[in-house]
Amino acid sequence: MTKTDKLLAKLKSSKTLTWHELAGALKMLGYQQVEGDGSRVKFDNGIPKELINLHKPHPRNELKAYALRQVRDKLTEWGKL
Repeated sequence: MTKTDKLLAKLKSSKTLTWHELAGALKMLGYQQVEGDGSRVKFDNGIPKELINLHKPHPRNELKAYALRQVRDKLTEWGKL
């Protein structure tokens, strides 16, 4: 299993994920990270309806459960996972 496969498998099933892991997985799926004001970040793959908007978690680096669930649901809906 490659590093890419492991990271995508973790995105699909893990209860916890760090910001760095999520950003890496989305990059592997063709998304570019676009920094906004403060902790706002967009992940854009060039398809307007597939834009992902998040806030970087702070002070901890771990994503909130609801944010991870929303990302998973959208990626599954769009056929990316």
